[in-house]
Amino acid sequence: MKHFGISQLAKEIFSIEALAISRLRFKVGKDFEKAVQWLAECKGRVILTGMGKPGFIARKIAATMASTGTPSLYLHPAEAVHGDFGVVTSKDIVIAISQSGESEEIVRLLPLIKRKGVPLIALTSLPKSSLGRNADIVLDLGVRREACPLNLAPSASTTASLAMGDALALCLLKKRGFRSEDFAELHPAGSLGRRLLRVKDIMRTGKANPLVRLKTTVRQALLKITSSRAGGCTLVDPKGKLLGVFTDGDLRRHLRTQGEKILNHAVEKLATLKPRFIHRDKLAEEAFHIMESLRIDELPVVDDQGRVVGLLDVQDLMRAGRA
Repeated sequence: MKHFGISQLAKEIFSIEALAISRLRFKVGKDFEKAVQWLAECKGRVILTGMGKPGFIARKIAATMASTGTPSLYLHPAEAVHGDFGVVTSKDIVIAISQSGESEEIVRLLPLIKRKGVPLIALTSLPKSSLGRNADIVLDLGVRREACPLNLAPSASTTASLAMGDALALCLLKKRGFRSEDFAELHPAGSLGRRLLRVKDIMRTGKANPLVRLKTTVRQALLKITSSRAGGCTLVDPKGKLLGVFTDGDLRRHLRTQGEKILNHAVEKLATLKPRFIHRDKLAEEAFHIMESLRIDELPVVDDQGRVVGLLDVQDLMRAGRA
């Protein structure tokens, strides 16, 4: 590597690491597809292992797989040869990461893996290394030089390993048919969990979900809205199916033009008929986008038969941390 100023050196490092990732596109083929197929058919867990910096990459890949529906864990190779290999079963698959394929701790694991008959997938830049020769599938990282100016510290190789691991995990996600709803169930806390809440988790039900009939007077509808502390009510037919929505915004607009006489009118004359609605199993994120784009504060929630089962108010989204 040439002598550069600090900024130029940083740019060169970025270029080397970006190149390491871009080259992976040409490494993806039948071996990669076979690896994804094996992982999808795995009846046990995916065991990730690596020593030193590759070990941290292995931990991250294991975490990504676990969070996207693939049971997985990280196994420290040094601890594995001192008894921890007992967690590995014949139903598992091992993914070992080593740039050189000759890491002492990884090499010592190979006989244990063979003896137990566990399929082994290798992430390495040297397919003819000890790891490569003993692996059932080799995913060649193709890194010949680290981004480190001394060509010593794992950098381009760990970047490529991480990218390859992410590709495995996310292709596996797609192959398994993993959905955003499944992701939500595995991430109940934090901003991701809030963003992936389902409508039925935060909608108003029972007395907090005021339902009225078409011929209910505006005055009666207002009393019901007030007692439920909602911003509107939903109009339904005798079977509970959605017909319309009446909100305090509708009331204000008509009061300005018609005065208090509207209080004795049937609520259907002031309501929004055939309004937008959302299914209870949809994500709160989708409800937020509907309400934001239409600039509405209330959204009826229905079941598979079109019956009103809840009401979503913008305040509910705010409390859930979404709006």
